[in-house]
Amino acid sequence: MNKDELTTIVAQMLRQMSGLSDEPPVKAADYTPTAPTPDFGKVDLRKQYLVENPANGAAFLSLKAKTPARIGVGRAGARYKTETMLRFRADHAAAQDSVFSLVPEEFYKKNNLVFVQTRCKDKDEYLTRPDLGRRFDEKNQQIIRQVGQGQRVLLVIGDGLSSAAVEANAIDCAAAIRQGLSASGITLGETLFIQYCRVGASDHIGDLTGCELVCMLVGERPGLVTSESMSAYITYKPHIGISESKRTVISNIHRQGTPALEAGAHIASLIPTMLAQKASGIDLRQEGMQ
Repeated sequence: MNKDELTTIVAQMLRQMSGLSDEPPVKAADYTPTAPTPDFGKVDLRKQYLVENPANGAAFLSLKAKTPARIGVGRAGARYKTETMLRFRADHAAAQDSVFSLVPEEFYKKNNLVFVQTRCKDKDEYLTRPDLGRRFDEKNQQIIRQVGQGQRVLLVIGDGLSSAAVEANAIDCAAAIRQGLSASGITLGETLFIQYCRVGASDHIGDLTGCELVCMLVGERPGLVTSESMSAYITYKPHIGISESKRTVISNIHRQGTPALEAGAHIASLIPTMLAQKASGIDLRQEGMQ
C-alpha cells in the first residue's frame, strides 16, 4: 500500500466519523445516521439520575434535588457512563473558557461603566502575578480619583477569575444595590469596571479616593458546578495593607445559588449598617449576632 492509497483510506474514515459520508461505515451493513449530540451543559444535574434499576429511585431523586453534586451517575462496568463523562468535560471546558476569556468591551460600554485596568498587561500575567492585579498605574489612578471624588460609597465591578459570572450577574446585582441604597438616602456615582481585577484592588481604590466604603462585585474561580459564580467584597475604609478579615463577603451569587437581585438587595441592606457602625468583616455586628 503506497502513501496515496493510505491517505485516501484515512480521509474516507474521517468523513464517515464526521457524518459527511452517505456510505455505511461497515461494508454491507445498514447505514443508520448518528443522532445529534445533546447539549450536556444544559442538563439539570439535580434532576439527572442515571442509576439503572435503583432500589429506591424516588428517595434518591429527592436527595439530588437539594444538590448539583455528581451523585447517582450510574456506571458502565467499572467506568463512568459516556453521558456523565461528557458532562464533566463540558463543565470543565466552560470553567476554562470563563477563566481565560475577557469580558467583552460591549459589556462595560453598554452599561456605562468606567473602564480601568490593573497593572496586568494580559490574562497570562493576571493569572501568574496576583500582586499586579491589586494595583493601578498612574493613568488608571487618575481615572479612579475622578470617579471616586466625593463618593461616600463606591461600587466597582471586576472581571476576576470568571468573565461569565460578571456578564451573568453583575448588572442585575448592581442595579438592586443602587436602588436599595437610594431608598436609604445613599446616592451612588459612576461605577468602575476593572479589567484583570483581584479583590485587593479595592484597597488601592480606597487609598486613591478616600471613600468610606468600597463594594466590589467580582467573578470567582469557576468550578464544575457553575462557571457563573460571583461574590461581593465589601470593605469599610479600605487601604493597602488592610486585613482580609475586615471584608464582608457575599458569595455564591448565581442562578443556582443566591440570585443576583436577591444578593443586591441584601448588600444594600448591609451597607447602611456598616456605615453606621464604621465597620465591616469581623468588626461588623449584625442583629441577632453576639
